Amino acid sequence: MEMYAYWLSNTGLSVRKLEKIWGSSICARELYGMSEKALMGIEGLTDKDVVKITESKRNWDLQREWMKLQESGISFVSVENEAFPEKLRFIQTPPYALYYVGHLPREGKKRVAIVGARTRSAYGSQMAEKLAKALAQNDVEVISGMALGIDADAHRGALDGGGSTYAVLGCGADRCYPRQNRYLYDKIPEKGGVLSEYAPETPPLAAYFPQRNRLIAGLSDYTVVIEARLKSGSLITADYAMEQGREVYALPGRVTDELSQGCNHLIQQGAGVVTGVEDFLKEIQLDTSNIASQLDFRKNLLEKDESLVYALLDFYPVGLGTLVEKTPFGLGELLPILERLKQKGFIRENLPNYFVKTI
Repeated sequence: MEMYAYWLSNTGLSVRKLEKIWGSSICARELYGMSEKALMGIEGLTDKDVVKITESKRNWDLQREWMKLQESGISFVSVENEAFPEKLRFIQTPPYALYYVGHLPREGKKRVAIVGARTRSAYGSQMAEKLAKALAQNDVEVISGMALGIDADAHRGALDGGGSTYAVLGCGADRCYPRQNRYLYDKIPEKGGVLSEYAPETPPLAAYFPQRNRLIAGLSDYTVVIEARLKSGSLITADYAMEQGREVYALPGRVTDELSQGCNHLIQQGAGVVTGVEDFLKEIQLDTSNIASQLDFRKNLLEKDESLVYALLDFYPVGLGTLVEKTPFGLGELLPILERLKQKGFIRENLPNYFVKTI
């Protein structure tokens, strides 16, 4: 019963100790009924571990604590339950249990983790959002960590694409961290879920985030890194993905750009290269015809002057002065064209007088 698994996950035993117990084919209910002498006979448990278990049995009210969890709105699933995500069962140091708001990832669905820098460029933001949206439109589940920057862009893109996205937190699933992402925290569970291996009320301590990265990689078939410095949590996620036998891709960037150094390093190590959204979808064997036809249809909505200006833009910011130089339009003619492109959703003004493509 999950009530006993919930107790066991709150005894204070480490994930590795819990893995040893489960690996010995001892379920939580059986463990709860064991005498102290029997507990001493379990391989891998120390005297201190046995003390933790016996004290927890004495102080933990099974029924009352289980009811409190049910009333909190946080769901719980342990590795003892067949509903536990299958991919996580076989990673190194799997979590014993997950707490979640919303839903668990659906079995049999393709999943892609999109991670990257918190302080990202406009280009990185656009690519993360665009890729996540395209994946969602192809019924691929998007996994990330709900951090500021690329993570949030990925979740937003998946939501915009009408798909499912899952956020793995480095704190309790009842905590919205960071607070700036409250909209995502509230919206994600409608079609996806907010997940954590940490019990409710667990604060977001720095040590928890590298550990949660193994779950982001473990839940996914592919991990895509969009902008990362050489020392980055995103590279930890990529390392976990490679250890777990998952495929890793990275978005290349300029060698002089600090935000691209981590991605370029991954590519140097043999990671796949993200050369574009459609190319990546083909790499993971998805049909791109729907996306191409949608984009072609939308481009047909542009007037001739709008198409000319749009063709000069990129996912890197292009300044107004550059556009004046490269188009036959004066400033007075160019500004209304840019405004129409913004209203139609083709471009965005990230900085005053600097424009980027959104599609």
